[in-house]
Amino acid sequence: MTTITSVSTSNAPSAIGPYSQAIKAGEFVFVSGCIPLVPSTMQIVEGGIEEQTKQALANLKAVLEASSSAVGKVVKTTVFLKDMGDFATVNKIYEEFFSGSEHKPARSAVEVARLPKDVLFEIECIAVAK
Repeated sequence: MTTITSVSTSNAPSAIGPYSQAIKAGEFVFVSGCIPLVPSTMQIVEGGIEEQTKQALANLKAVLEASSSAVGKVVKTTVFLKDMGDFATVNKIYEEFFSGSEHKPARSAVEVARLPKDVLFEIECIAVAK
């Protein structure tokens, strides 16, 4: 029987709804969408798409680490953008974020009409636990 556990860390923003930061199910970690909130203030990081992307990725990393996983264990991401015109900027930051990994995760990237708290960037992922 697969063990399912909820993951929570103060190093990433707390969930802003009825969901977990992540769920560990067997050997996999399913990380909920990470938006660019500063964990200590729960406010959107100041700045534009670059700052928001970096903050959301830092939050993703914190949840992965709390899940006994790591950036290098990510197998799939989904990126949500407010404006696909920001894709090149986001892609550069994303590439740097995953540059230490032995592989590049599978990825989908979509433009959406609106994101929680009207942020510009959100990312979720599936990873393997260590």
